[in-house]
This record gives sequence, structure tokens and C-alpha cells, in this order.
Amino acid sequence: MSGYFVTGTDTEIGKTLVASALLHALVAQGVQAAGMKPVAAGVSLMNGQMTNEDCAQLAEAANVPLPQALTTPYLLQEAAAPHIAAAMEGVQIDVSHIVDCYRQVAAQSQVVVVEGVGGFRVPLNDSADTADLAGLLGLPVILVVGLRLGCISMALLTAEAITARGLRLAGWVANSLEPGMAHGAANIEALAQRLPAPLLGYVPRLGLPTSTSSLAALAVAHLDFSRLPGWPG
Repeated sequence: MSGYFVTGTDTEIGKTLVASALLHALVAQGVQAAGMKPVAAGVSLMNGQMTNEDCAQLAEAANVPLPQALTTPYLLQEAAAPHIAAAMEGVQIDVSHIVDCYRQVAAQSQVVVVEGVGGFRVPLNDSADTADLAGLLGLPVILVVGLRLGCISMALLTAEAITARGLRLAGWVANSLEPGMAHGAANIEALAQRLPAPLLGYVPRLGLPTSTSSLAALAVAHLDFSRLPGWPG
């Protein structure tokens, strides 16, 4: 398996946590694993370099060190929808350039975990969105479902959009967003009955560990990635 594409039912839904946990689990299996977030919006200064928090978490979980220009070819300053942030900076997001970067990353690793931006159909430019990117990469898709009121419809619609692109929904993760959510277990059960992919696990609200890598390790304990196609071991 060359990689996985991690998407979500919305933004701030737990994609980075699941993608980092996936990388952490792959590294534990002895796999040369690289992480990509091709488009990231919102930067901060970390260790003297402008970067994005999500990108930094993926880099920390991976074991293939690569330049940020490859793993995040479009790092935008404004924390806004990518096409808006890009327009503010006079940048045109070229999906073919992202695909070329992915191929270079894949050539230097065994598995690439690609994290999308926002939900599954976020505009990247006037004619392409993240669903188009996922289609060009052709990777199995992992859907992160943020548990909150309305998540059942959002998850089912996203799953339909994924399969409509001819992509394989390889698995899904239920991620707790609201402590004490009413009927959370019933929501998970309803989705398990309806989504055409295995439930990889339920991630409860985690504590605040000292590093993002330890947070990913905590999440791994709640996930069964061996249900994914092509999983090593």
C-alpha cells in the first residue's frame, strides 16, 4: 500500500490526530512512513521557522524527514479557506504540483499519509477542490467523524461523495468532540450500520500530554488500523 488519504466531516474534527496516530502506528511496525498536508492555512513561528501546527505534528510522527516544500507545497498564512487565503497572497494552488510532490515523497518512503484540509470538498482554486485532489491521488480514504449533533448526516453525505469519486472508503474513526455528548454511542451504532467501511475505533477526549507524539500514542491505543487494506504485519 502506497498510502492513505485522511479526510473529515468538517474542519477541526480530528484529522491531524488520526493521521498522526496512523503514522505513529506505521513507524511502530517498522515502516518508512511520511506525512503530507499538501495545503495548510494558518502559520506560526516554531523553532525559528514559519510552519503550521498540523504540519509539525505530522512531521513529528513520521520517520522520513523531508523538506516542508514537499510535504506542504502550499503553506498559507491566513487561517481561512484555502482558495481565499491563496487569493489574499496572490498564490494559485496547482493540484498537479501537489500530485508531483506526492510522487516525490512516495519515492522516498514506503507509505505516505496525506491529510486533507477542512472537509472533503473544500475549494482549492476556481476549478478544483480537495475531492479532486483525492481522486488524482487515488488512495484509500479514512474518514474522521467528529461526534456532535448532526454528524450522522454529514458522515453519510461525505461517504457518498468519496465513493462517487470512485475512491475506496477504507475505514472511519469516531472522534469525541463534546464531553458527555448525549446519545454518542447510539450515533456510532447508527453510523456503523450505514457506512460501507469498518469502524477503526472511537477516540475519547484525551488529556494534554507533553508532546504531540505522546498524544498520537494515546490515540493509537483506541484504534485498530489492522483493519485497513494493505496494513503491514
